[in-house]
Amino acid sequence: MARAHGARAQMALAFETVYGTPPASGYRLMPFARTTLGAEQPLLNSELLGYGRDPLAPIKDAVTADGEVVVPIDVEAFGTWLKAAFGDPVTSGTDPCTHEFQSGGWTLPSMAIEVVMPEVPRFAMYAG
Repeated sequence: MARAHGARAQMALAFETVYGTPPASGYRLMPFARTTLGAEQPLLNSELLGYGRDPLAPIKDAVTADGEVVVPIDVEAFGTWLKAAFGDPVTSGTDPCTHEFQSGGWTLPSMAIEVVMPEVPRFAMYAG
């Protein structure tokens, strides 16, 4: 299978209103340097006893989306990544505005990220 690389790869993201449900619209193209996002579903060995010497077939574990995204520090998109990491900021002032992010929140926003590689073509959606 062909592998896309270079300037044609794109990343779009949108914040979800319901966890794990990608929104139908509202996606924003984001600049990125590289990404290793991927999904996998590992197998679990059966722990049941009493079936003799032949073990039971493994069962599927939960699907996990994991990886890294390396992003540039730019004026327009960095606030979106801060919101993803820390939640909504507390905004004060009128002109100029001050945005204050707090770490350690129990609830963080979930988002859907789509990585687009048009040469392959491959459109990978990661939600949650």
